[in-house]
Amino acid sequence: MSIKLKCLIVVLLALNFSFSQDKDSELIKVDGESIMTSEFLRVYNKNLELVKDESQKDIDGYLKLFTEYQLKLKEAKRLKLHEDDKYQREFLRYKKQLTKNYLSENKVTDVLVKEAYDRSNQDINASHILVRLAETETDTLKAYNEVLALRERAISEGFDKVKTEVHNGKTIFLEDLGYFSAFKMVYDFETAAYNTPVDEISMPFRTQFGYHVVWVKEKRQSRGTVTAAHIMVALKQKDSLLDPEQRINDIYKKLNQGENFDALAKQFSDDKSSSNKGGKLSPFKSGQLSSEEFESQAFGLKADGDVSKPFKTAYGWHIVKRIKLKPIQDFKDLKPSLEVKVKRDSRSKLINAAMVSELKKRYNMSYDADAKAYFKSIITKDFFARSWRLPEDFQKDKTIFSINDRAFTYNEFGRHLMSAQRIYGGKPAEFSAVINKEYNSFFEKSIFQFREDNLELENKDFANILKEYRDGLLLFDLMEKEIWNKASKDSVGIEAYYSKNKSKYQWKDRVEVVMASSADESHMKSVLKMMKKGKSEEAINKALNTDAKQNVIFTKSTYAIDDDKLPTEFKAKKGLSKIYKHNEAFHVIDVKALLPAGNKTLEEAKGNVINDYQSEIEASWIKDLYKRFKVEINKKALKAVKAKIKN
Repeated sequence: MSIKLKCLIVVLLALNFSFSQDKDSELIKVDGESIMTSEFLRVYNKNLELVKDESQKDIDGYLKLFTEYQLKLKEAKRLKLHEDDKYQREFLRYKKQLTKNYLSENKVTDVLVKEAYDRSNQDINASHILVRLAETETDTLKAYNEVLALRERAISEGFDKVKTEVHNGKTIFLEDLGYFSAFKMVYDFETAAYNTPVDEISMPFRTQFGYHVVWVKEKRQSRGTVTAAHIMVALKQKDSLLDPEQRINDIYKKLNQGENFDALAKQFSDDKSSSNKGGKLSPFKSGQLSSEEFESQAFGLKADGDVSKPFKTAYGWHIVKRIKLKPIQDFKDLKPSLEVKVKRDSRSKLINAAMVSELKKRYNMSYDADAKAYFKSIITKDFFARSWRLPEDFQKDKTIFSINDRAFTYNEFGRHLMSAQRIYGGKPAEFSAVINKEYNSFFEKSIFQFREDNLELENKDFANILKEYRDGLLLFDLMEKEIWNKASKDSVGIEAYYSKNKSKYQWKDRVEVVMASSADESHMKSVLKMMKKGKSEEAINKALNTDAKQNVIFTKSTYAIDDDKLPTEFKAKKGLSKIYKHNEAFHVIDVKALLPAGNKTLEEAKGNVINDYQSEIEASWIKDLYKRFKVEINKKALKAVKAKIKN
């Protein structure tokens, strides 16, 4: 097991570690710091299933591992690694992500989630007309009437004609949107589209972009989840003479000749993750893969068992076979992921409003009733030129509102307004609209931040896990500094370790081969005869393959004797083999060279050598930590722990 993996396991084992406030017996003391039996038992019991090494399930073995974890943390703090800027930045990033997870009680209503599920079952093909309008604009009648007039023209004259005449890409947009479903558009737009019947254009509605109408051209059921298999020929090949496009077309010929897809995938696919499974991929839905072309080909197949023609993606040339198409999952299965999406979507405005309302009830609130009027009086037109500044006599120390004992000042809101200028640059609006909007934004941000800042006090589980993240990151930095980097850069030590342990690093017996493959044994007999006569690959290809039929394919490679590409009964000896049947095809193997088992050179084994050298360094280092920090074990408490676990 690698040092890094061991380290990560230790971090994982500690993830639910926290110091109990209950009075119980002290189990161990590391450099004067006590760890109680209740704490150890909780960690042991919760993480028991994660431990694969049986020795770590033993109490003594687990306690040793846990103690060494504590010793490493002591060493990290002795070296002041917790004060490092990089460590602090990484910890804050982890804290931010963890905080998001623990703020998940935002009110994601069942109505919103169920609505999102229903919409995810249906794709919409639509176009829209947009008249741009600033989000803060309160005089909206002109824009409304303009988009309404364009709607009437589109109905009477046709969308495309109006688009040609009025679309300018700046203030007026007429665009084809293609197919979309839930979460692809802002929520207000999505809602209007789903509420509009097919072949109709909606009445005007407003989003943060302006006034729209949407023309719904088609609604269809979503494509669901497809299970598929593929054969891939990578664009980059070790054999410089192999043409990927020619190879995929040769394989396609063999499929059309009735040869088995699974067998050809096992023989020729360059996708190592799927070739040994006959090319089978994990199920996927539309938008899940990084290749739209691959998805289109897979979903475009009409029936289970259908096979595509060869096509190209950024990864190589493919042939895809549809195995099974499954409709969209049940609501109960998708509900957790939909909840996450709803919180991230523009629907979150509805959720945030509900959460603000709840937090206002949870905390003690007070407000300055004159604050908005004051800020309206000091804002000027310079705000929209991004040059506005707070006046010299600005009442910065006054409290604009307070949450519990935390006072938020005029100065904080003033800085918020200063920062908000970039949003309004060149977009004049009524002062009252700006102040109202930004006050609400500042209040929401402030109350959420107050909740986040006090999360450790309000949520014990969060406080515990935050400590564990902090310690885990610290341990990683320590191991990197004291073990991993030292070992990888110690070229003299690596060479000495390799020389002492050379027998550990061995090649298996290997063969360098040219392998001819065919689904037809009679063709392979012909190949064998021609190969015995010394015919070249080119000559054999010319004799047996045609534009219409691919009867034989040659592969050049070096394989370990037990490689699954080789027949199980293959006998490794130089020269031509007999005809073997393997992976539902027939093969003749011309062994060009036998590469016997033997020691790997240091360069060939370097990764494993460095890993093993790190293990040796760490073992010695831990012995030194035991000498540096005093460890005391309460044998009576340990006996009680063992009895409790046994029972």
